[in-house]
Amino acid sequence: MSAWYQGKIRYQKVDEKDKTIKITEVYLVDAVSYTDAEARIYSTVASNTPDFHLFGLSRMKLQEVYFVEEGAETWFKVKVNFMSFDEKSQKEKRTPFNMLINAENPLEAYQLISERLGTVEDYQITDINITNILEVIPYDAVEEKLKQGNFKPLAEVLVN
Repeated sequence: MSAWYQGKIRYQKVDEKDKTIKITEVYLVDAVSYTDAEARIYSTVASNTPDFHLFGLSRMKLQEVYFVEEGAETWFKVKVNFMSFDEKSQKEKRTPFNMLINAENPLEAYQLISERLGTVEDYQITDINITNILEVIPYDAVEEKLKQGNFKPLAEVLVN
């Protein structure tokens, strides 16, 4: 079962004034373990960032990540409380869910989340916060990777 991991990298860059500055970037990776998340961050970032250091890797509790195709590069973390009625205690119960969506601004993030949730249940959007996530890296299916290589099913190999 996969989970979302937030990885922070740091590297140095020389700006226009020949001054060395430290750059920090945050990536969100869908992975099955910390080791897998670290490896996926290294493989993604290594191609375009020289001499970087991964200095933070933590699990991020997200129930859903929405990718908007025409959306902006800014990611918003949205807290949604789903309301239900508890028959035993005769009280309203709120269950919090954290979601992530890319949008131009908080208003658009609110509208996009409302659009995706629809009228499934009673819910209340309580928080919309901008994140410093630069890129979200979803998990690639194993089948996709196997199609790229010269692999055969085990049954075919055992027959030969």
